[in-house]
Amino acid sequence: MLTAEQVQDVIYSGLPAAADTGLLVEQAGNHGARVRQPFRDSMIRPGGTVSGPTMMGLADAAMYAAILGTLGRVEMAVTQNLNINFLRRPAPRDLIAECRIIRLGRRSVVLEVSLFSDDGAGQADEAPVAHVTGIYALP
Repeated sequence: MLTAEQVQDVIYSGLPAAADTGLLVEQAGNHGARVRQPFRDSMIRPGGTVSGPTMMGLADAAMYAAILGTLGRVEMAVTQNLNINFLRRPAPRDLIAECRIIRLGRRSVVLEVSLFSDDGAGQADEAPVAHVTGIYALP
């Protein structure tokens, strides 16, 4: 099991671009994780909304954080499947991913992520902007 800070260090060392975006692992372990993507103007797509790739990347990072926080340094765990449903237009603010492990097997992990816009006070809005499910293959 790794702390949120240790998980963030593993992510930053394996994917330096995550550090460039300011990705923050706020909580990890106990079969879940909470990860924040600070808002940047470069996240906006035409139409003035946060881009889909930004949301997918955050969801994927949250799944990885949940696995690392729960299992420890399994750095070679890889995304096998990711499915995203965009539910509503996110506000141009931080995005928050709340992930939970649904099933932890010997060879794979099934996860679920809800993505929220920050409510302006540092907390997640009530209604999610996207719902994500994914499967990670374990080494």
